[in-house]
Amino acid sequence: MSTPTDPQSSSPDPGGPPAGRRHRIRTASRQALRGITPSPAGKAGGRRPPPRSRPGGEPRVLPALQTAAAYSWRILVVGGLVYAVFSVLGRFHEIAVAVFLGMVITAMLRPLADLLARVVPRPLAVAVSLLGSIIVVLGVLTLVGEAVAGEQAGLVREFRAGFVRIEHWLEGPPFELNSGALTDIQSRIGRFLSSHRATLFSTALSGAGRLVEVLTVFALALFSSVFFIHSGDRQWRWFCDQLPPAAGERVSIAGSAAWETFTGYTHGIVLVAGTNAILVGVALFALGVPLALPLALLEFFAAFVPLIGSPIALAVAAVVALAAKGPLIAAMVVALIVIIGQIEGHLLHPIVMSWAVRLHPVVVALTVIGGAIAAGVLGAVVAVPLVSVLWSVYLALRRAREAETPQNPAPAGGRDRKARGEPSPPAK
Repeated sequence: MSTPTDPQSSSPDPGGPPAGRRHRIRTASRQALRGITPSPAGKAGGRRPPPRSRPGGEPRVLPALQTAAAYSWRILVVGGLVYAVFSVLGRFHEIAVAVFLGMVITAMLRPLADLLARVVPRPLAVAVSLLGSIIVVLGVLTLVGEAVAGEQAGLVREFRAGFVRIEHWLEGPPFELNSGALTDIQSRIGRFLSSHRATLFSTALSGAGRLVEVLTVFALALFSSVFFIHSGDRQWRWFCDQLPPAAGERVSIAGSAAWETFTGYTHGIVLVAGTNAILVGVALFALGVPLALPLALLEFFAAFVPLIGSPIALAVAAVVALAAKGPLIAAMVVALIVIIGQIEGHLLHPIVMSWAVRLHPVVVALTVIGGAIAAGVLGAVVAVPLVSVLWSVYLALRRAREAETPQNPAPAGGRDRKARGEPSPPAK
């Protein structure tokens, strides 16, 4: 006789979960105890779930793409502002050049004016500094003009003899040029000058107009430097006071860093240029090269263009030495180019300029070339101090921002406990 079975014991619990669901719950519990996270790909036949969408139905954008887009439009805005600033400066480049020269004069003469202001009134100190520097510059130019005028007759004779020597040298080995080639070049130059006399005359007249513009720029630079030397610090404080407090503080920090870097660069480049000019003048005078003083002055002004100015000026000196003294002296001048370049690159710039301009030589070279492409010789002169000032401003603002942030922030767990109102753990 069979014992009847209880139907409730064999049938599943109607109020409990189904058998398959109980199995999945039991499996998930075992995996959780073992530290295994179930893959979402295991559901729905191993297929990945569709990408989530925003409430509006738009697909979700990757965080990396959002970050790249945020940086991209900000870079475009900054680039547009920089382009607009340079476009305005290019439209009024005479004013920009005058202000730049005024700042250079201020960086050079303000220490002297501050020293004289200790014993005489400030306006008198500014006047003495400016007038004294103008007298010194005019005296040097007068000395150079007298040297060239006194050597004019001898220079003409030496250049003619040197040209004849160069002809004989080129006619010999290894060049083996035709004896009438250089004479034909001279005749062609003469015919070109006679046929383009009107063009040359108009070019000279336009050069006179450019001379008037240059004199106007120098006059405006002197006029600006008078006020910069006398009360430039008060003018800057007044400008910062017109801004909101937070912006005014940051602009003040940036201006102080910019002026310190610009002053250091100006003093350093003048010292480097003066040292190069003295070395070149002494060497050319010892070698008997004519126009030693004018060539030394050319070297002084060319040194304001880093890396490429000095070699160009010394190449002119080598050409003069070749025409006046022959190939041997010219070769010695070329050797002088290499020696002075090594002294400037490995001794003067690291010692004098490293504390003012913290730029890699590759950055300096690219900056000079980019400035020359953008604005010619003036761009090559202005590019390096401009990039140096921008870099120093960036570093100063970053240091100020780091100084404002707390140095020892509280641990994340402590912040969470404080936010929840829980007591902190006892100190050990």
